Amino acid sequence: MTEIVNENEVSAARERLATQQAELLNALLGNGPAPAGFDEQRLAVERRALLSKRRGIVRMLGPAVADELGDRFRPLFDAYAVEYPRRAGSRAREDAAAFAEWCRASGELSAKRKARWKFWQSN
Repeated sequence: MTEIVNENEVSAARERLATQQAELLNALLGNGPAPAGFDEQRLAVERRALLSKRRGIVRMLGPAVADELGDRFRPLFDAYAVEYPRRAGSRAREDAAAFAEWCRASGELSAKRKARWKFWQSN
């Protein structure tokens, strides 16, 4: 016997799932609270891993920025990442360029250096 699923029930289930996924992404990328049923310590491990990966990609895409910042790169990037969590659909090159501009605006990078990100951006 085949059960007929009520369209309203399916729609409500999809909305609940979308809400739960958004809460999880906010916890991982936006440093939001742990959603119900998730272990805070495990989420903290994942947060650090994702931040480290993001930092490494930005370092790879902007080695001149990382070199100029030296030992300040990591703490500055981490502060930037808290203030500007990664957005869905954003590109790593955009993130790297935004970080460089954030550093420049806060006086951490020399103002005379011009970013060459546009040359590297893909269409």
